[in-house]
Amino acid sequence: MKRHILVTSALPYANGPLHLGHLVEYTQTDIWARYQRLRGHDCVYFCADDAHGTPIMLRAQSEGITPEALIGRMHGEHLRDFTAFGIGFDLYHSTHSPENFAISQDLYRALRANEHITVREIEQAYDPVAEMFLPDRFIRGTCPRCKAVDQYGDNCEVCGATYSPTDLIEPRSAVSGATPVRRSSEHYFFQLGDFSAFLQQWIHSGTLQEEMANKLDEWFAAGLSDWDISRDAPYFGIPIPDAPGKFFYVWLDALPGYMAATQHWCRAHGRDFDAFWGKDSNAELYHFIGKDIIYFHALFWPAMLEGSGHRLPTGVFAHGHLTVNGAKMSKSRGTSITARQYLEHLNPEFLRYYIATKLNSHVEDIDLNLEDFLLKGNGDLVGKVVNLASRAAGFIHRYFDGRLASNLGADAAFYDTLLAQQEAIGAAYEGREYGRAMRDIMALADQINAYVDQNVPWLLAKDPEQRAALHRVATVTLNGFRVLITLLSPVLPELTQKALTFLRSPLNWDGLQQPLTDHVIEPYTHLLQRMEKPQVDALIQTPTPAPAPAAAAAPAPSPAPAVDTPATISIDDFSKVELRIARIVAAEGVEGADKLLHLTLDIGEAATRSVFAGIKSAYDPATLVGRLTVMVANLAPRKMRFGLSEGMVLAASGPEGGPFLLSPDSGAQPGMRVK
Repeated sequence: MKRHILVTSALPYANGPLHLGHLVEYTQTDIWARYQRLRGHDCVYFCADDAHGTPIMLRAQSEGITPEALIGRMHGEHLRDFTAFGIGFDLYHSTHSPENFAISQDLYRALRANEHITVREIEQAYDPVAEMFLPDRFIRGTCPRCKAVDQYGDNCEVCGATYSPTDLIEPRSAVSGATPVRRSSEHYFFQLGDFSAFLQQWIHSGTLQEEMANKLDEWFAAGLSDWDISRDAPYFGIPIPDAPGKFFYVWLDALPGYMAATQHWCRAHGRDFDAFWGKDSNAELYHFIGKDIIYFHALFWPAMLEGSGHRLPTGVFAHGHLTVNGAKMSKSRGTSITARQYLEHLNPEFLRYYIATKLNSHVEDIDLNLEDFLLKGNGDLVGKVVNLASRAAGFIHRYFDGRLASNLGADAAFYDTLLAQQEAIGAAYEGREYGRAMRDIMALADQINAYVDQNVPWLLAKDPEQRAALHRVATVTLNGFRVLITLLSPVLPELTQKALTFLRSPLNWDGLQQPLTDHVIEPYTHLLQRMEKPQVDALIQTPTPAPAPAAAAAPAPSPAPAVDTPATISIDDFSKVELRIARIVAAEGVEGADKLLHLTLDIGEAATRSVFAGIKSAYDPATLVGRLTVMVANLAPRKMRFGLSEGMVLAASGPEGGPFLLSPDSGAQPGMRVK
């Protein structure tokens, strides 16, 4: 049955760039939404910039621009980076929108009409130097609950407590550094305690992860306090109706931002807003959030919805934080990596995949270990998945005019064993058990690579009488590749598009039941380039030391007599060169190059490399397939006009002739290191 689903991610604050910690949440949500669409469901994904508050107002002042100009610029930068990481929003909106002004004020009016709003005069912090009431985040001090120092004025990052800024111990203004004084002001409060019994039942109804529900139980023991939802001018935000000089606290209008984005999209697409948010809605509604904002999404938000006559979320899914190399992201350590910094060095699909391997349905922190990231990305995506296509496609075009076999023959049963795991992997996506899904998909990749190794197509290609077997093996391999790409498509949208264009196949979950046979494919081109360690190392921003003072120039020595001796290198220099045994699985001439052959090399662990070698004068390409040789495996890729060369094969030449490829003794295997 077709489901109607609305999913959201928490709204990033429009006061700074996205960092990799943000990407955990949006990647998690995007994968889930893409999976739902893949299964044919009506799934829309909305988000928006959280665009109000004093921090934005003050930053705009410091830059000499209006807050509207600042949030407009940040909206463009956020959407640019989200798009680069493949985050497929149906709409990326802003809380500074006509829809959100109207919806936030209407929610407030409904809550007040239902007697859930109270007004009373309070004392609050005032900066006598800046001449303004201080918003919570612009007061720092010691937490009144756990006594942690240097905490914000509205909540403690150590124990999670929320409180009034006046409760802070030894507070100070983050604007001027002055000690705040207390001044009276009339404020508006949402009576959260009115919903205590309702919320206690709701948080344990299966809507939240149980660990989050248990965490929220702590707040009921002390009783739910009224929530201060107003701020005094000057403030950049949404005015409170009939309350001059008063504005909604940023969280009050951020949460309705989900509804505002929905309304904007519905008007543009002729859809019914109430079908998503009305009290009688049958649509599913899911919020993906970080664990640090569960209080707002699982107490304040459902109480606001219940009190104003709207439907409640179907589920609120919290995730943990991201660490880098085992530590909290830190600017001083160079590990506070922005999305833009990452994009300057690496393909975002590697990060999407790595995040997926780490995520499950629980609220666990995940670590971006950069060494593991490099090995997993290259080993799994390039070595196990993409290289299947490169290993098989050459045979299809060289011997069969680019057309797959008419059937899978005796190997149809093997293909069926791959499909037997499809629904279990789908269930893992549905349950947000992405790590399990990735492990199961890579297990299938191992099976397909083992199938290739067992059927040795490079040897079949040498025997004209084995053409039918070669055709079948290459066809089964490419169909296995199609299965992997389809199963990985929620995680790797860009690679999926390239791969399915190469296969001339649409993205269709159910279509896997019918393999591609008697079907023409495109010539193979590189789908995903390996990561290199220097690219990954460049993510860590380390200060560049100042250059040492230049030494005085010494007199130039007399030139030494020329001698015919090679330049020397140290053993340390030589140890940097990684030599590996490689099997040539494909070889062909290069159009427009008199000396080059294009070699596809199997270097073990199901990994292949593309290398251009100047050996055409000495070898017929057909005689090289299946031969072992030696390659430099850690040579930086070199972009040539014919393509990317990912290493170098070793050959000898001299006055007696050449080039002669170096070959190891019998018994050597692809991937072995030469010592």
